[in-house]
Amino acid sequence: MGRRVVESAIESHLRGRRIASGLSQTELANRAGLTRQAVSAVEAGQYVPNTLVALRLAAVLGCSVEDLFTVPDRPNQIDVEFVGSPLAAMSGRVRLARVGDRLLARPLGGMSGPSTTADGLYQGQGASPGEIAPVDLLVDQRVVDNTVVVAGCDPSLALIGAHLTRRYPSFRLQWVQEGSLGALRALGRGEVHAAGSHLRDPATGEENVPFVRRELAGRGMLVVTLSRWQQGLIVARGNPKGITSVADLFRADVTIVNREAGSGCRGLLDVRIGASGGVPEIVQGYRRELRSHMAVAEAIAAGLADAGPGIEAAARAFGLNFIPLQDERYDLVIPAEHLDSPPIQALLEVASSRSCRDEVEALGGYDSSLVGTIVVELSA
Repeated sequence: MGRRVVESAIESHLRGRRIASGLSQTELANRAGLTRQAVSAVEAGQYVPNTLVALRLAAVLGCSVEDLFTVPDRPNQIDVEFVGSPLAAMSGRVRLARVGDRLLARPLGGMSGPSTTADGLYQGQGASPGEIAPVDLLVDQRVVDNTVVVAGCDPSLALIGAHLTRRYPSFRLQWVQEGSLGALRALGRGEVHAAGSHLRDPATGEENVPFVRRELAGRGMLVVTLSRWQQGLIVARGNPKGITSVADLFRADVTIVNREAGSGCRGLLDVRIGASGGVPEIVQGYRRELRSHMAVAEAIAAGLADAGPGIEAAARAFGLNFIPLQDERYDLVIPAEHLDSPPIQALLEVASSRSCRDEVEALGGYDSSLVGTIVVELSA
């Protein structure tokens, strides 16, 4: 047997090789002239076998010693700038992307956090937005450099990202879930390559462009259509409360969940509440804010509310009813300095492809016929 070593000093692949050979620990131990406890300890990485034992195990399993044991590479550590939610008392798992000259790290959290593979691990006690700190890189640096980061609330961005990587394996899309105003402001801070928006100026009825001019004044921007969709009220399956319009939200027996201020959903709901002669304070649940279309639909499906603002695709995803209020244009806002980058160009190409458009429209409530149409090009 060998000596006890520090955990992670060696990686043992013995268990997988033994199982693939159809042997139990006892059978392998007998054939290699060891005890079952010794085999168990080697498999668990608690002990490193000496040369003779390693050769015996390899001979029994018909492989090389290198197939059974490897020394893990030291992680490549890089300095990054943290953005997004504070990384305090969290796991330290982050997603990485290069935006311009900045290498940015976003903490992985929320509902999608556990199911999303991290690009790096932060070993410190906590990092705040704007802080520069080292992380252990878990992916190839080229993956980070070929990532396009899009902030927005459109669930189809996840599908578009999958189509992007399928067609161009070296590129990927990192979707940062933000309401429209938050997405434009993240773009203004240089934290993303593009922002999605579905905001309508209540005074003029113009979509998105007035907000782009205000939030990103003096910068060259391309505003291009990603889709049109149906915005409205998501209501419980079968609509047991008989909700037909925003005016029904004033009833004492109806409670809602809402989206955050600055989101397109919240803006539309506020306009319709005012047009119906009401005020937000009389709508039960108006202050219960969620940060995505899918979160609103999930809360209603769970019986936590009777209704909430959102898009038809979110209602369909949870088998809920939907009351349309407005047809909207969802635009992608891209700074001039990122427009010619290969990942952005690939993203626009893929989003316009027939296969991607068909899958997005299958979500329900989407019209992708105008995808790629330039709305306006703003000069710096």
